[in-house]
Parts: sequence; structure tokens; C-alpha cells
Amino acid sequence: MSAVLEAKKQVVTEVAAKLRDSKATVVVDYRGLNVAEVTELRKQLREAGVEFKVYKNTLTRRAAEEAGLAGLNESLTGPNAIAFSMEDVIAPAKVINDFAKKHEALEIKAGVIEGNVATVEEVKALAELPSREGLLSMLLSVLQAPIRNFALATKAVAEQKEEQGA
Repeated sequence: MSAVLEAKKQVVTEVAAKLRDSKATVVVDYRGLNVAEVTELRKQLREAGVEFKVYKNTLTRRAAEEAGLAGLNESLTGPNAIAFSMEDVIAPAKVINDFAKKHEALEIKAGVIEGNVATVEEVKALAELPSREGLLSMLLSVLQAPIRNFALATKAVAEQKEEQGA
């Protein structure tokens, strides 16, 4: 009997560590999805570098309390799956939100964003943000605009002087 208890303690410790260490975590209700749809979701999440796993709610509740995220416990009812991302904050929310738009059976229940419990609305708002690469390209574009405008103005002045001199 103690071997079972030790295994459960190990799972609680593992989940608590993942909740603490992940940049973003999303809890979903996957009832109504067939095996092919769940497999497709897992594949998309894996490609984005996100771990997707099903844990018992009682073990997840204990892990959430151990990680200092007791606010997550009210969402842990029914069959749940949890997506953990150690690298990208936006990836799990984006992949799951896009998948949920195509498959109405998938329901986002809650999330943890950088150590803070997030509501469904906050997770969906996060999913609407552009990816890290998109944000960096927007920043680069904003930084390049003044230089580009200065170069165009300089070119226009040079052409004007050239026309006057000719």
C-alpha cells in the first residue's frame, strides 16, 4: 500500500514543480473530443514545445496547493488535461484557443501565467497576442521607421538639389 502512496506523492511533487516552473499552464476540459482530435491537439502542442498531460484532479489539487496556486482548485472538476510550457508564455494558450475554435467540445477552464492564476478571459486574451517573433518584428519595424524616414528625406533633398543644379 505504501508503494501506491509513494507513487502518488511523486506525481504531486512532479505536478507542483511543473506548475511552479512553467511560464504558462492551461487547464482544459476535453470531454467530447474523439481520439483522433486529442491526438491532433497533442501533436500541435508538441510541435509548439508544450507538454500536454492528464492527471487525477485530487493529485492536481494537492500539487496546486503545494505550488501556492490554490485558486486553481475550483477549476479542477471533471475530466481535465493540463498543458505546460516551460519556454513560451503564449504558445499553449494560442494552440489550445485556435483548436477550441475549430472543435467546440474543447473548453478552456483556467490557466497559470508566470505564477499567477488566470481566468478563461485572460487565457484567451493571451492567445490573441502575436507570437514572440511577431512582437519582435513589430518592435524592429517601429525602430526602423525613423531611420527609414530620415533616409527618404535625405534622398528627396539630394534629388531636389540635383534638379536645381542641373
